[in-house]
Amino acid sequence: MFPSRVRLRRLTTGYRFTEGPIWFPEEGCLLFSDIPASRIYKLSADGVVSVFREPSGHSNGLTRDAAGRLIACEQGNRRVTITDTDGSVRVLADAYQGLRLNSPNDVVVARDGAIYFTDPPYGIRPEQQELALQGVYRISPGHGDISLVADDFDRPNGLAFSPDGKRLYIDDSSDRRHIRVFDVADDGSLVNGRPFHDMRVPQRGAPDGMLVDMAGNVYCTGAGGVWVFDPGGRHLGTIRMPEKPSNCAWGDRDSMGLYITAPGSVYHIRVSIPGSGVALQTI
Repeated sequence: MFPSRVRLRRLTTGYRFTEGPIWFPEEGCLLFSDIPASRIYKLSADGVVSVFREPSGHSNGLTRDAAGRLIACEQGNRRVTITDTDGSVRVLADAYQGLRLNSPNDVVVARDGAIYFTDPPYGIRPEQQELALQGVYRISPGHGDISLVADDFDRPNGLAFSPDGKRLYIDDSSDRRHIRVFDVADDGSLVNGRPFHDMRVPQRGAPDGMLVDMAGNVYCTGAGGVWVFDPGGRHLGTIRMPEKPSNCAWGDRDSMGLYITAPGSVYHIRVSIPGSGVALQTI
């Protein structure tokens, strides 16, 4: 799972709350959000950090579509956006059935181009919530219709596809503190939802951002560090962290670099199995 003598490195620090890391292989750089600062930062290969976008709408989760365009969950603006090739920002979703979204949190892209995102109420006050649920949504390929694909989460948060795209893992960062896995039907709906792993431990910290490697192992940020599970849900071990991690991304030229955001810092560790994901496969 990890090369011998591997160590966790802190690459940069001094932020308010980092989230949403995403790797740009063509530039060899990492983008990540600082939610309270309403900024997206760029970490270059030489270690230089610069502001990529400000304000960012208090962006949280970031990803890319098959064309390499940046997709952002703008928690403060209560919307999901895409940055087109000319640099313009376009809204993909900001409402469901005429009611404003809660606070889009994390986002992934399926092999067919559909976009799935979670919508807990973390970025709003209770009186601002218009929807009576905390849903998981799908934006159809071509950035068209928005459909509700899961409505029984309390605080849906991180999500990640299996390498073949046939299963979607979603965690719940409420007191449930668990991961569930769903089969993805031919029409993009989610079926056969079932428990994957219960992450409740005495230590504080809930499941958050997730990734899957090419062998199907699941990496999920949680209490104490980044938890690693085999495809059957067995806990293989935890990457211990000095800060409670929030999210993670695959990077480096061989997709075997694991970049981890935590409240004030960004970390890096090398793994021995390449990461899986639409951006890595198609760009």
